[in-house]
Amino acid sequence: MRANYKVEFASGIFLLLGIAALIWLATRATDYGQEIGTDTYLISARFTNIGDLRSRAPVKIAGVPAGLVESVELDPVTFEAIVHMKISSRFNELPTDTGASVLTSGVLGDRYIGLEPGGAPDFLADGDVIIITQSALVLEQIIGKYLFNTGESKEGE
Repeated sequence: MRANYKVEFASGIFLLLGIAALIWLATRATDYGQEIGTDTYLISARFTNIGDLRSRAPVKIAGVPAGLVESVELDPVTFEAIVHMKISSRFNELPTDTGASVLTSGVLGDRYIGLEPGGAPDFLADGDVIIITQSALVLEQIIGKYLFNTGESKEGE
């Protein structure tokens, strides 16, 4: 009987360590904001569709994390999404003609903002707005487009 208690105790310790490891992993995976530091500046962009982009989503330049989405709001007049982004001051020389796109990590992954620097001599400053934007590509809309447009015939056939 004594050996049975040792096995149960060891199993319990192993289970608790596994749960602690999962909790640590969950907190590290969701804490994105530590990587950009505290020295940041704020820029924004307008999109017609952002998909399921959320606050604290990454902002990347050429795949390198450069900031995070501070907040998302809806313009009540134009019904466009306004995305406010905090960019690390390390990337303070982004040209004013930088483009912003809502992209997806993988096929069905999370959304993030991808910045594509242009070639303008002036740089974005705190509070500036990115004019060149590309909205999210929503998979459901693409599937629906091809599903319901297959029966139409081309002119001249």
